[in-house]
Amino acid sequence: MITNRLIYGLTAAGLFISSCSKPIQQQVETGSQSLVKPMYVTDSVVHDTDDPAVWVNSSDPAKSLIIGTDKDADGALYVFDLRGNAIDSLIVRDIQRPNNVDVGYGLDLGDRIVDFAVTGERMTSKLRFYSLPDMNEINAGGIEVYQGETGPDYRDLMGVAVFQDKTTGKNFVIAGRKNGPTDGTYLWQYEILGQNGEITLNLVRKFGSYSGKKEIEAIAVDSELGYIYYSDEGVGVKKYFADPEKGNEELAFFAQEGFSDDHEGISIYKLDDTTGYILVSDQGADLFHVFPREGSASNPHEHVLITKIATSTVSSDGSESISQALGADFPHGLFVAMSDDKTFQIYRWEDMAGDILKSRK
Repeated sequence: MITNRLIYGLTAAGLFISSCSKPIQQQVETGSQSLVKPMYVTDSVVHDTDDPAVWVNSSDPAKSLIIGTDKDADGALYVFDLRGNAIDSLIVRDIQRPNNVDVGYGLDLGDRIVDFAVTGERMTSKLRFYSLPDMNEINAGGIEVYQGETGPDYRDLMGVAVFQDKTTGKNFVIAGRKNGPTDGTYLWQYEILGQNGEITLNLVRKFGSYSGKKEIEAIAVDSELGYIYYSDEGVGVKKYFADPEKGNEELAFFAQEGFSDDHEGISIYKLDDTTGYILVSDQGADLFHVFPREGSASNPHEHVLITKIATSTVSSDGSESISQALGADFPHGLFVAMSDDKTFQIYRWEDMAGDILKSRK
């Protein structure tokens, strides 16, 4: 069934941007479906890109940064400007297989307040924290998580996401792994506590159903609405409360049909505090499935497919969406996604969404 919202999302604005030095054609036709092209493509990493995050520079949004993982035993966190240029002085190397990365804001360390990036170091079962924008490590060598787990790959860190409770100001990190139990305790959530310039982690809950089929890697948090989404690969997307005090009820299980391969990266584009879009990577088809962030008129946990967006990414694992203006190149924000050619692709939101923006004005 084609709805008005589906029609709004089907096409992108076939624009040509003369100012960029990397891929400039924003849309090409592939049969009956438009293929959206990025405005910029980042410099290549050494090994294997996996997941990006964006740090928004509140004083000058055009100088915001993209942080992306280079997934290998000799891995790294790469830092790029919004045109995809690697900033060598900020790249952190010698991280043992960082899969995912996320960004948090306004963490009180006792002696200072910092924004930060966090990545999971798979081969050491540690979370590594770095202050932003300088990328200095907060706790040298990282903090061990999933202590006491003995199952196969039960301590191999994969996904990571940050949640800041808008009511209490508390900061949390949710960690995923390569494998885990099917008893509803796959994901572990820690409160991030700062004292004397360093971080300690306090385990506050274990939650998350798991099919046992593949793994859980992609995790995204909607801090304004207070929800966590994650991809149970090959099965669907699941939704829980982000506040551990609200319990471990599974609120939604969607995106169960129409995927050709793994359910991968999840990102949230926020039109305002309550509405917007959830984008989920269909890795095998080079598509992003789009769902309503606010659910349906009768059920906030009913997320029915709006449309699918075809991009030039190859086998995309991770993505991030930013809805605020980030300078002249990105007046409606951006979408950045990993591509399986050692790069990240940077899109203008209006090229991804086409007329979907007009529908909400």
